[in-house]
Amino acid sequence: MSTRREILALASGAAVTAVALPTPAVAGGRDDGWAATWAAAPTTIPPGPPLELTGRTVRQVVHTSAGGDQLRIRLTNEFGATPLHVGEVHVAIRAGSGASTDARPGTDRRVTFSGQRSATVPAGAPLLSDPVGLSVTPGADLVISLYLPDRTPVTTLAAFAFQENAIAAGNVTGAARITATSTITQYLFLSGVSVRSGAGTVVTLGDSITNGANTETNANHRWPDLLAARFRKAGIGLGVANVGVSGNRLLHDPNPPAGDPAETFAAYFAQSALRRFDRDVLAQPGARHLVVLLGVNDLGHPGTVAPPSEVVTAADLIAGHRQLIARARQAGLRTHGATILPFKGDTLGFFTPENERKRSALNRWIRTSGEYDEVIDFDAAVRDTADPLRLAPAYDSGDHLHPNDAGMAAMAAAIRLSGFQHP
Repeated sequence: MSTRREILALASGAAVTAVALPTPAVAGGRDDGWAATWAAAPTTIPPGPPLELTGRTVRQVVHTSAGGDQLRIRLTNEFGATPLHVGEVHVAIRAGSGASTDARPGTDRRVTFSGQRSATVPAGAPLLSDPVGLSVTPGADLVISLYLPDRTPVTTLAAFAFQENAIAAGNVTGAARITATSTITQYLFLSGVSVRSGAGTVVTLGDSITNGANTETNANHRWPDLLAARFRKAGIGLGVANVGVSGNRLLHDPNPPAGDPAETFAAYFAQSALRRFDRDVLAQPGARHLVVLLGVNDLGHPGTVAPPSEVVTAADLIAGHRQLIARARQAGLRTHGATILPFKGDTLGFFTPENERKRSALNRWIRTSGEYDEVIDFDAAVRDTADPLRLAPAYDSGDHLHPNDAGMAAMAAAIRLSGFQHP
């Protein structure tokens, strides 16, 4: 199957209902020393026939944040209607950079599940691997290879990876270099990597700005990646689990109007942050801190890719944020609230004077209410000093909504590291 066909096929598929995971007893750092070093929030697919893979190896590149001498891999079939059979899984340190999917010689390890080299992931569930003895340097890249021997519909994925991954014929999971039959920019059936590290995890919950939209592909310039780099430079051992999802809303699931073109992609926006919170945040190993950047899609989607009936007020958004704070604190997490970036002139039709009033009211509450343990003022970091309702031109990716790579760096630089040095 050609690259183009595989990528286009991901824009269709039959939606199924997810099974949310319960809040784990290990949330808040009570996890025997495991911490997330990488994460991707799984989503379902839009209506229509899904991409199917048979006898293929999917090799995926993940950029770690924290290091350790052991790791575990979390597979996901959380939106699958049938069990997922994985014939073999290997992990290695990546050789090279950019779009390379080569494995560094001498680092390849087979991954087992309850001692077995193959695994069956139940429908609607994740599956955690056995510990793997592999020394991971903080900030290293891994290549994780999954062999799918059977006819496998791709129903669970992270649709916007901003990283090129490879699909190859046959079982080449242990090969140092593979010959790709196609390249994709999604993560398939993979939602997390954890390492043996006692420092704990920062979970970043957000939308496309947190996910890294409009940043350079294969460069790891998302602001959570750059925050993790600052942690490493400062000697802070925390891992960062980025569960930002492009198009995500705080209060509503995707709900494109019938017949709207958005029906072909809106499922990738994921369940609302309130709905996916337990699975994507509290289930992260060693979770100790939560950073929240959410609200712009709640303002912009109604009337564009969602029904006008889903218009929200500033009070609605504040109530949603209060729920995130309460649930995080109940699990022992310290909360960090980030102000919403300006978006006047955006090319998606989000900006209106009324939406600006709501954004300003939400930001004022985040800054002054004292309800979040820490405040991160992303708005102040990237706004245009000549017109504070707009992104600064130097930080604008071109759509007047998403920051470019320099804007991501400015956001990461605006975060006070001292706020993460609390237990």
